[in-house]
Amino acid sequence: MPTYHEIMTTDLSALTTAAAKWTGMAGEFGKREKEYEKEVQGITLERTWIGQSADAANARFRVTLNEYRNAQAEAKAIASLLRDAHTQFTELRKSLQTVRADALKADMKVSDSGRVTFDTSTLSEGARSAYHHDPDYQKSVRDAVGSWQRQIDRLVAQITDADAGVEIALKAVVKDTDPTDGTTNGFNGKPLGDIEEYEVRNTEEIARRLLDGKEVSDADLAEMDRAMRDQAGDKTFAKSLLNRLGPDGIVRLSDVMSDREREGGSSAGQYTKLLGGLANTVATATHVPGSMADAGPGSAKYEAWLKSPDGAFYKQFTEGLKEAGAKNFDSKTNPMYGYRPFVEMMTRADVPFDDQFLNQLGHDMIAAEKDNRTIFEQWGGNHREGRADALDSLLGVMSRNPDAATAFFDTDLENGRAHLDYLVGNGDGAREWPQQHIVAGTTVITNDDPLSRHGLGLALEAGATGHEPGSPLGRPGPHSEGQARVMQGIIATLDRGAGGDTVPEALKAPLGRALNDYTQDTHAILGGYAPNSPVGQDGIAGSGDNASIANSKESLLRVMRGVADGVAGENEKGEPIRVFDTLYESQRGYAAEYLETGRQVPPSALTENVTSWDNRARHVGEALGGMNAIGTDLILDVRDAEVGKINDQARYAYHGVGALANTIPVFGDVAQRTVDAATYEWSKDVITEKENVARADVSRETAGGIAGTNNLIDGWADTRDAKGSDAAENAKGEAKQSYITGREEAYSALRTRK
Repeated sequence: MPTYHEIMTTDLSALTTAAAKWTGMAGEFGKREKEYEKEVQGITLERTWIGQSADAANARFRVTLNEYRNAQAEAKAIASLLRDAHTQFTELRKSLQTVRADALKADMKVSDSGRVTFDTSTLSEGARSAYHHDPDYQKSVRDAVGSWQRQIDRLVAQITDADAGVEIALKAVVKDTDPTDGTTNGFNGKPLGDIEEYEVRNTEEIARRLLDGKEVSDADLAEMDRAMRDQAGDKTFAKSLLNRLGPDGIVRLSDVMSDREREGGSSAGQYTKLLGGLANTVATATHVPGSMADAGPGSAKYEAWLKSPDGAFYKQFTEGLKEAGAKNFDSKTNPMYGYRPFVEMMTRADVPFDDQFLNQLGHDMIAAEKDNRTIFEQWGGNHREGRADALDSLLGVMSRNPDAATAFFDTDLENGRAHLDYLVGNGDGAREWPQQHIVAGTTVITNDDPLSRHGLGLALEAGATGHEPGSPLGRPGPHSEGQARVMQGIIATLDRGAGGDTVPEALKAPLGRALNDYTQDTHAILGGYAPNSPVGQDGIAGSGDNASIANSKESLLRVMRGVADGVAGENEKGEPIRVFDTLYESQRGYAAEYLETGRQVPPSALTENVTSWDNRARHVGEALGGMNAIGTDLILDVRDAEVGKINDQARYAYHGVGALANTIPVFGDVAQRTVDAATYEWSKDVITEKENVARADVSRETAGGIAGTNNLIDGWADTRDAKGSDAAENAKGEAKQSYITGREEAYSALRTRK
C-alpha cells in the first residue's frame, strides 16, 4: 500500500523505462524465434531426416518455437501494462498535487506524510488572536482542515486501488493460459495488455464462485470490492462485467449478495459494500448519452446511438433484463422474481442512474405487472431481498435523479400520462397496489404493504420540483415546462371524479413539499388571479423555465385538503407538524411577498385608495379564506377514519414549523419582516371558522376568521409606515370581501357544509 510520501516522490519514469526494456526483450525473442525456426526446426523439414524420429522431433521443436512466439506476446503485454500503469499513476498523482496546491493556497500545510494542518504563520497578529479566542473561527478551521484531509485521503486511496489493480494484472499476465500447448507453466500466448481487462476477469471469477455457492475468502471479497471501486465510472470495465455475467447472472449475484448480507457475520459489511459497488457498475454501464427530453427513444439521436457498440450493448442488456426481471427464480408457492433483487441492488448505488435507463426499466416493470398481476406481491416470508414491490422501490431510486422522474411522469412525453394514470390514478386501468400474503397453515393472511407508495411519493416530488425529495426549498418557483406538467398532471389525476380530497397516506408529505415549492402558482390560483381562473386550463401556463400550473381552483383546493392531514414531521417536543401547517405558512409568506409588489406611494397618497394595494389585498384575502376553509374541513371531516386523520378540534393544535423550516420557500427580507411582525396565531382563525360551521349559524356574508389576514396586512403596511392609514384600511376592507368569497368557494369544493 503506497504512502502519500511514496506517491509524491516515486520516479514514475522507471515504469516507462522498464516498459521499453520489455519491448526490447520481445524483439530479442523475435530474433531467437527466427534463428530457432531456421537452424533447429528447419532440419526436421529436410529430406536428409525422415521417419518417426523426425516427426517426433518436429513436434517437440514446434512447441519450443511456439514458446518463443508466446514469450514475445507476453513481453509486449507486460510493456503495455507498465505503460498503462504509468498513465494511471501520473494522472492520479497530478490530481493529488493539484489538491495539495489548492490546500496551500487556502492557508493549509500538508506534511510529507499527507497530514493537513492550519498554517497560522500566514495570519496577521489580529487574525491569529481572533483564531485563538473565537470558537466559531476555530470550528470553521477544523471543518476546512477535515475537508482538505478527506480529499487527500480519497486520492491516496484511489492510487492504492490502482496499484492493487496493476499487481493483479502483472501476476495474471505471466500465467500460461493454454494447458494444451505442450508446456507446463510456459509463456502466456494470449496475454492482455490492459489492466482493466485483468481486473474484470478476476472480478468475474470471484462472482462465478459466489453464484456457484463456493467458498469465497474475505480477501477475495475485498479484492472484488476494490476492483469495482477502482473502476468506478469506467464504462469499459462496467460493460465487460455485465456482458460476462449477463442480466440473469447480475440478478442472481444481487440475490446471493443480499442473502449473505442478511445472514450477518463478519462478512456482512463486505457484502453491503459489494452491493453498492455492483449498483454503481450497473449505473455506469447503462448510461445513455443525452436526456429523455432531447434524445429519448424514437429520436434520431437515440436510434443512431443504438447502432453504436455502446448502444448495441445497452439494447442487448435491457432486453435480457426484461426477461430475467420477470423470471421466477424460486417456486410457485414462494416466488422470487428477478426484478426484486435487481432493484434492491440498485437502491445501494451512491451515483444516480441514467434517466433513459430508469424510464425504460420502469415502463418494462409496469408491462411485466400487467402480464403477471402478482409479480410484486409478497408471498410467504422466506424472501427478504428488499421489498417485494420492486416497482415502488424503483420509483424511490428514480427520485434521486429528478430529471428521470420528470420525464417518467411528463404528460407531453411518451407514456408519461399513462404512468400517472396507472400509478396515481384510481379505478379502471389503475394499479392495484400489492399486498403481503403470509401462509399460516391452511390460512393465508393478507395485509397492506406498510411502505406502499413510499417510492411513488418521492418520485412525484422529485419530478414536479426538479430537486431530490426533502431538499431545502429556495425561492418559490419558477419551474420548467416538464416539471409544471408533472405537478399539473398529479393534481388533475388525483382529483379525477372530484376525489382529490382523498390522498393515500404515503403521498401526503412529499406532495405537501411539492405544493409548497409551487406556492407562487397556488397562491395565484387560490387568490383568483391565475390564468383562466377559477376554472383553470388543460395545459400549463408560461414556457421555458418560467412555467406554472393552471389547474382549476376546485381541484387544487381538494388536493390541498387531501394532503393537509399528513404528518410533515415533528417539532422539538415530538409533536406532529401537519402538512397543512407548512402549506399555510408558505401561503402567508408568499402573501407578504405579493403585497410587497404593490406600488410605492408618497405619504400624501395614504389618505385615499391605492388601487394596486386593493387588488393585492383582494387576492391575499381570497387565498387565505380558502386556506382557512381547508383547515376547517380538516378538523370537522369524519368521512375518513384511518390513522392519520384529524377528526376533532382536540387533536388539532398548531405547534409551529420551526423544525421543518426547510419545507417552506425562502422569501425576501421585507416579506419575512412582515410575517415576523404579524404575531397573531393564525390557527385561531381556523378554529373560529370551525366553530361557526359546527354550530351551523355562520352567515355566508360574515368573515369570522379574517383576523389573521388583517394582521398580515397591518404588518406589511407597517413596513411602509402606512399602518392605520386610509389606504391600508381600505385594502383590509377589500381583503374581507374576497376572504368570504375564497372561504365559501372552498367550502363548496370540499362539501364542508352538510
